[in-house]
Amino acid sequence: MKGAGIVPETHYTKSGRYNIAYQVVGEGPIDVLWIPGFVSNVELAWDEPRLARFLGRLARFSRLILFDKRGTGLSDRVPVDELPTLEERMEDVLAVADAVNSTRPALVGQSEGGNLAVLFASTHPQRTLALVTLGIFAKRVWSPDYPWAPRAAERTAEIEALERDWGIDPGVAKLAPSAAEDATFARRLTAYFRQSASPGAAAGPLPPRVSRPRGRAAGSRRRRRRERSAARGSP
Repeated sequence: MKGAGIVPETHYTKSGRYNIAYQVVGEGPIDVLWIPGFVSNVELAWDEPRLARFLGRLARFSRLILFDKRGTGLSDRVPVDELPTLEERMEDVLAVADAVNSTRPALVGQSEGGNLAVLFASTHPQRTLALVTLGIFAKRVWSPDYPWAPRAAERTAEIEALERDWGIDPGVAKLAPSAAEDATFARRLTAYFRQSASPGAAAGPLPPRVSRPRGRAAGSRRRRRRERSAARGSP
């Protein structure tokens, strides 16, 4: 998208003790806050034609807000043994929204970023205009009510392979099947991942024990409260 004239400036804001990198692109009537997957790099994103085209189209009708969560991309690194929870990363979303005076953005979240978007919307509905999710998940390991997820041992093996092969094999066949035979894209994706997080930071937030994102639990609690209120005849 740089070739199309969009060269966003990267700014920083504080989220607790961490500096969070963010960009703002476009001048549309609504704010769209893009929450990426588990790793990102707000500057390198514009060097990948497929991603740049997607972000550029969002920016045509909105004021698009991009950021790197703590521990990823251009934001401050986090010790591997202190990698953030979804709740802590939700603070990053708030910090960026406040920094650009975005009171009610539409949240668009991908993969782990989608789970973060769901948690944010359920926790801060007054700060959320709309919620759009792409490729998110309810759980990461198998259970009787979620039989299509991998078993715990399989999930552990996936995480170990991700850390071992980080910066070597980006897993294009799984992440982007339509580009599975595109060696140039695979090289770009590998470089993007490598410059977005370290192997430990990439694998750290993905333990098999985190089988139920808090957004799902929060939604369940709200449903139970509504059911109890309905049973009592409360509004």
